[in-house]
Amino acid sequence: MTTGSPDNIIIIEPGKAAKNYWRDLWRFRELFYILSWRDLKVRYKQTVIGAGWSIIRPLLTTVIFTIVFNKIANLQETSKAPYALMVFAGMLPWQFFSNALTEASNSLIGNSNLISKVYFPRMIVPASSVITSLVDFGVSFLLLIAMMVIYQFLPPWQIVFLPVFIVMVFLAAFGTGLYITALNVKYRDFRYIIPFIVQFGLYVSPVGISSSRIPEKWRLLYALNPMVGVIDGFRWCLLGDPIHWPSFFMSLTIILLFVWLGVWYFRKTEKSFADNI
Repeated sequence: MTTGSPDNIIIIEPGKAAKNYWRDLWRFRELFYILSWRDLKVRYKQTVIGAGWSIIRPLLTTVIFTIVFNKIANLQETSKAPYALMVFAGMLPWQFFSNALTEASNSLIGNSNLISKVYFPRMIVPASSVITSLVDFGVSFLLLIAMMVIYQFLPPWQIVFLPVFIVMVFLAAFGTGLYITALNVKYRDFRYIIPFIVQFGLYVSPVGISSSRIPEKWRLLYALNPMVGVIDGFRWCLLGDPIHWPSFFMSLTIILLFVWLGVWYFRKTEKSFADNI
């Protein structure tokens, strides 16, 4: 016997879950809110500063980059903005990507009890982790606005395109996170690999420097790092720095490839999550 309206009835039978998977994602849309809100509360539970860590972490990293590269190494950039603003504009998307990737890659393991007992599209779990990191990004963005006021720097008209690059970094974290979290269910070694990837990625991405310093013949190769085009895009929108469009399209292609690969591998292995987890 079933109860409830027809829209809320879930029928489980061979092949039906796979056929209606994308429709079920929409039907379970409230789970995005529930899991995201729970992750936010757990992340800052019993902390003195709370959501202030979303500001402190990128701010301290910006200070370190400014002291080491700008003051000690006397590294001068061609950006129109002060060096601290240039670094923070690059730190914003990188912090979003690194936080979202870390949270998404461990999301299935962290929700093992839920996954092994209840049916719902498992893709909701890593997606909600990325949405949680988007909230942290919004908090950090407020600090960027404050810095622009302090430096009396007015963003250019290109700022209207900023949502495009926010979507790009979201997709980059989501696609990579889907692939790695699926691997992490079967191979638990990846929980040790992810922090290394995040730390290494900070220094091979143009956060402390401008990608214009890379020789022209290596620009496209450098843009195989999908965050290169995203960070350059953020600086183009927020600071008016020039953007290398071939590198942007290369990064966009890599991001879309990661999304396709992540969705494909996640869906391929999803049926075995409950057994392996």
